[in-house]
Amino acid sequence: MDSSLVFTKWVVPVLILCVISSARANPPVNNSKIPPELQGVGITEHLGDKVSIQDLSFRDEAGKTVALSQYFGGGKPILLSLVYYECPNLCNLLLNGLVAGLRSLPWNPGEQFELISVSIDPKEGPDLAAKKKAAYLNSYGRPQGAMGWHFLTGEEKQIQKLASQVGFGYRYDEQEKQFAHSAALYVLTPEGKISRYLYGIQFFEKDLRLALLEASNGKIGSIVDRFLLFCYRYDPHTRKYSVYLSNIMRAGAAGTVLVFGSYLLLFWRRQRGLAVEHQGGSFS
Repeated sequence: MDSSLVFTKWVVPVLILCVISSARANPPVNNSKIPPELQGVGITEHLGDKVSIQDLSFRDEAGKTVALSQYFGGGKPILLSLVYYECPNLCNLLLNGLVAGLRSLPWNPGEQFELISVSIDPKEGPDLAAKKKAAYLNSYGRPQGAMGWHFLTGEEKQIQKLASQVGFGYRYDEQEKQFAHSAALYVLTPEGKISRYLYGIQFFEKDLRLALLEASNGKIGSIVDRFLLFCYRYDPHTRKYSVYLSNIMRAGAAGTVLVFGSYLLLFWRRQRGLAVEHQGGSFS
């Protein structure tokens, strides 16, 4: 296919999408102080650190003991959530927000990525995990995702070790009989390295797609997806992916050179052809 045609068909629409997205304002980060009773509760980022997946084991929703490592190494990035299944508020909101974002994502768990939800409550067991899995898969509406979404429970030491490695601080409130914790998704590479943190209870398709694409090092998705990753970068201040204008300008300049160069090449070829015809005619 002609290079100028490729640029017009694929690159230009993506550039337009990037520019439109750059005009959208992002809400400021709330920097209010943490109350004393919540000290130690929160998230400390360990970007680039590798989770010791070989040393961690849990129970799946069927009651089988599984090594966390069995979900890694297949070339697929992982979306990890630390919740507890009887949480009356935040965990349900997080998982509901995740499902809402996943519905818009064309990729399926078990195919392009893996989903792992781990309960932080050691009192919860496989029966409850199985019920939660069935409920969220029903809400998700893609039964084929059952093979790629894993609901795990485990012993307190294993839970705490995983939570510590990803920087998830939580504690049990005896008075409220609930866990105090934050809300985030942890995006891990196929090798178990922490690639990105996605905060909150609402996860847009764009952020999920780019985070998974980034964690896979561009090994999943289409050429358009990979170009979108070129346009966007994660903004630690807004905690979202925003348009990277420098890359857009470079891409636009490169595209202009490509198109202009293609037209010049066609022009030179036509001129050369006319010159050859003229010479041939002068000798006839």
